Amino acid sequence: MITLCKTCGTSYDTASAAVERCAICEDERQYVPVEGQQWVALTSVVNHHSNKWQQHEPGLFSIKTVPKFAINQRAFLLTTPQGNVLWDCIANLDQATRALIDALGGIQAIAISHPHYYTTMQDWAAAFDAPVYLHASDREWVMRESPALHFWEGDALDILPGVRLLRLGGHFAGGTVLHWDNGDGALLAGDILQVTPGADRVSFMWSYPNMLPLAGKVVQAITERLNNVPFTRLYGAFEGQDITANAHEIVIQSGQKYIACLK
Repeated sequence: MITLCKTCGTSYDTASAAVERCAICEDERQYVPVEGQQWVALTSVVNHHSNKWQQHEPGLFSIKTVPKFAINQRAFLLTTPQGNVLWDCIANLDQATRALIDALGGIQAIAISHPHYYTTMQDWAAAFDAPVYLHASDREWVMRESPALHFWEGDALDILPGVRLLRLGGHFAGGTVLHWDNGDGALLAGDILQVTPGADRVSFMWSYPNMLPLAGKVVQAITERLNNVPFTRLYGAFEGQDITANAHEIVIQSGQKYIACLK
């Protein structure tokens, strides 16, 4: 039986023993609610939720669970002539989502920005016979093993033609973004880069719910790694976090402003 943490959506195998503590939530980058840890069966989430789809540009769809569940992030399905990539993950994999993805050509690879969005990645991998690419620096946060998990090292990994993973660190040691080279370029950022409410800035945090910042030297390293990466659009982890023009300039300027505020 697969059980989910109601706060973060991380999945645990409870077939042989019950789970009482969520290691992801007990880490200082997340939190345990005041009312304590709560759990829900994966089957219950599938039965009582559905997924909303949105097309952002040709070849790029977001998938978000409604009503809100856990952290409430969205996943992205990137469709390319060389194959499709699921970027980040949500817990709910219902029959409608399976049918829509199958109709779009399935999934050839799954990649996830950081452990808060691992959720039910093992089930998505099994459903579509796809490998899951996780940065090796975050291996300790995997709560369910799967033969589909592939741990990569270094700062960059090409998973399909024109689709590259970039390790930026920051929020987690293996914090990763996806660069889509489709002309002028797009960046799928998870919340390794957090788009602000006006969608004209980004920020950088070690813990978002606990409002713990990153050191200036870490933010400088992040922006330096992106300095020569071409992208004009950036899509964040949550609905409405879309920067549709001048995204590269916005990220670099936001990093400079962040560092200046620490002085």
